[in-house]
Amino acid sequence: MEKLAIYPGTFDPVTNGHIDIILRAAELFDKVVVTVARNLSKLPLFSTEERVSLLIESLKDFKNVTVDSFDGLVVDHAHAVKASAIIRGLRAVSDFEYEFQMALMNRKLAEDITTVFLMPNEKYTYLNSSIVRNLSEFGSDVSEFVPKVVDDALKAKMKK
Repeated sequence: MEKLAIYPGTFDPVTNGHIDIILRAAELFDKVVVTVARNLSKLPLFSTEERVSLLIESLKDFKNVTVDSFDGLVVDHAHAVKASAIIRGLRAVSDFEYEFQMALMNRKLAEDITTVFLMPNEKYTYLNSSIVRNLSEFGSDVSEFVPKVVDDALKAKMKK
């Protein structure tokens, strides 16, 4: 039976830290669905469609990874795509408390879905989308933190 996992997130924008987690997940699971959350409480820089497109381009060489989007509960989306696991990245101890609470709630809602925590390469432990957006807004070079397609999209977005 194929082992499928989802990796949910806002990915606004996708960073090399996200890519590193996706690579690790793709080595553990037969298929990984990277799924962009439509979070109505956040005002993203990139639209859902733009984030999906940036992920598709960034992940085009990953043979067992697909990209989609969802709204609602992560466990409901996991069931919809027949995933048995939810991938979550842990950069530092500060991520743990929130992620642990979410994992326990997801287990309460769906006992058949397992949360798998993966740590990125240590060179990405300080990296997150908010930092990348902020640096980009101030004209800093973020090319070492994001895929080229994302760097180009950020530059175009900041010119507006």
